[in-house]
Amino acid sequence: MSNEPQLKEVQPGEVLLEVKNVVKNFSIKGGILSREVASVKAVADVSFQIRKGETLGLVGESGCGKSTLGRCILRLIEPTAGEVFYKGVDLTKLKIPELRKLRRHMQIIFQDPFASLNPRMIVEEIIAEPLDIHKMYKSKLDRRKRVLELLNLCGLRRESLSRYPHEFSGGQRQRICIARALAVNPEFIVCDEPVSALDVSIQAQVINLMQDLQQELGLTYLFIAHDLKVVEHISNRVAVMYLGKIAELASAEKLYEDPKHPYTQALLSAIPIPSPEKKSQRVILRGDVPSPIDPPCGCFFHPRCPIAQDQCQKDVPQLKLLSQEGGDQGHHASCIFAK
Repeated sequence: MSNEPQLKEVQPGEVLLEVKNVVKNFSIKGGILSREVASVKAVADVSFQIRKGETLGLVGESGCGKSTLGRCILRLIEPTAGEVFYKGVDLTKLKIPELRKLRRHMQIIFQDPFASLNPRMIVEEIIAEPLDIHKMYKSKLDRRKRVLELLNLCGLRRESLSRYPHEFSGGQRQRICIARALAVNPEFIVCDEPVSALDVSIQAQVINLMQDLQQELGLTYLFIAHDLKVVEHISNRVAVMYLGKIAELASAEKLYEDPKHPYTQALLSAIPIPSPEKKSQRVILRGDVPSPIDPPCGCFFHPRCPIAQDQCQKDVPQLKLLSQEGGDQGHHASCIFAK
């Protein structure tokens, strides 16, 4: 069996993960011979970096490719093209045995805590499963001790050990999912809409738990969500996706204070403001999101953009650096009129 790839040492603030020009197309087959008749362009040439210890929020409408991108990064689904570097190692070039050995460094928390837990396994078996796979204990006593430690870390009681997933509330089930993800001491976690299936009152508890764990364990998150207020609360930087592409990328503070892309401006204008004195001008987008099977020419956003010109139908905008004010990596937007 091949040895584990050598990962370089990364200090807090240095680049832990780099995504380069990742593309994911899904084939649509038809006819008697099941030939490819079209393809869904789910992720279209996406690039960004995540530094150790930070949280990068990834937001956008349903179907824009957020979850697909998260799974491509971990190679839960294979990207069509592009590279993903984790601590200097290109994950897309690794063979399955090598990748399996790196799995303990990178984990995922899924959106639906009930669907992602085996209903036939008790909590102890669920949390210990990653430990069994990676052989990370010396005895059954060590295994039990580690599971209890994880339960305590995630705010669950010892009595939970012998219970099944259906015996817990949604928030408790998500805590079990978090405990399972932490079992193998990962450094990087993809959080795929981890609170969207929970009640609003429970969302805050889970978000606070995740922030506490990040501080305590030095975790790095890619936080995928469509709730802009949740993303603002937890993220250091935010990337806005539209139809498989990054429309804007900046620090959370700068992006919410001074959005540059028309799509980001429209999204932020839709956030309800609790104070009646502060009225914002709502930006209404015309039409529907185009199909990823047949995306528009030029700028993907131009059919709905309130400031679109003829040039937007021809030129494909690149994600360009507008200023260094959007955090240490700058404020980027993919709009030819953004300044």
